[in-house]
Amino acid sequence: MMLVSRAAALSFVSVPNRTLFSSPSSLLPPVRLRNSRMASFSPVRASAQKLQNPDELIDSVETFIFDCDGVIWKGDSLIDGVPQTLDMLRSKGKRLVFVTNNSTKSRKQYGKKFETLGLNVNEEEIFASSFAAAAYLKSIDFPKDKKVYVIGEDGILKELELAGFQYLGGPADGDKKIELKPGFYMEHDENVGAVVVGFDRYFNYYKVQYGTLCIRENPGCLFIATNRDAVTHLTDAQEWAGGGSMVGAIRGSTQKEPLVVGKPSTFMMDYLSNKFGILKSQICMVGDRLDTDILFGQNGGCKTLLVLSGVTNLQMLQSPDNNIQPDFYTNKVSDFLTLKAATV
Repeated sequence: MMLVSRAAALSFVSVPNRTLFSSPSSLLPPVRLRNSRMASFSPVRASAQKLQNPDELIDSVETFIFDCDGVIWKGDSLIDGVPQTLDMLRSKGKRLVFVTNNSTKSRKQYGKKFETLGLNVNEEEIFASSFAAAAYLKSIDFPKDKKVYVIGEDGILKELELAGFQYLGGPADGDKKIELKPGFYMEHDENVGAVVVGFDRYFNYYKVQYGTLCIRENPGCLFIATNRDAVTHLTDAQEWAGGGSMVGAIRGSTQKEPLVVGKPSTFMMDYLSNKFGILKSQICMVGDRLDTDILFGQNGGCKTLLVLSGVTNLQMLQSPDNNIQPDFYTNKVSDFLTLKAATV
């Protein structure tokens, strides 16, 4: 597995309102990273083009990176036409990679979900933000004698374990309560060197306080967020509060900004580019969110395609208040097939 150096890792982890440098002697210019909170300061881009000629886009890149929720599936339901579209792209020799901000599952667990939905996807083609958190800690040589406190679910724990890191918290703390008696003092592990926060259906006040104590009182303790997504697709019936709500609680109590390893941070993009030897100009990012997926692609210097099958609708895309414009937009990924057929 190819890993990046500590200096390189720090050059592409998203830290709001900061310009990050790879090193003082780097030949590359500093890059100001953007995220949803900074989107209003982004330069205005030309309006997105409606995808008319999919062959032209397909032939222009070697790799397609797909978001999962809202693009490949919604909840546990596969979006129409996805299997046929992926098969067509593979038949043309395209590399397919699947990147998700959802940290509740490990790569192995996501592999099983793809299999359950009838999709043949290799574990090496899957990159979840749970994996990104562990990969980031590895890339900075996080001390193995330090611990990671997890506010999140099983996916983060499994990836940390595979990477050889000690951890505590996670679902095991979901039932813990604090009895606020007069003079009560909450202990915490002073050997925690990082707090990783992701989507957590077992989120509670115990976790907020424990994570807050670690970040505020343990010298040098890192505050890492898998993502800051406002909403997520737990079911295909409606949108649900996303991991950003958990991250926001810890940000509020610590008054510190997290290091974001998921989209739109370019950590995973640079990791993928290094691992597979991909030129970023030869990548097309396909997603349903402007402030994560499309910004992720733009921050990485890739072509971008927005699909309207998830969070973003046409009205949101064309709103005067939206400054994030993809290169192309279409209704769903299977338009690669239907539009292609229509032009024959």
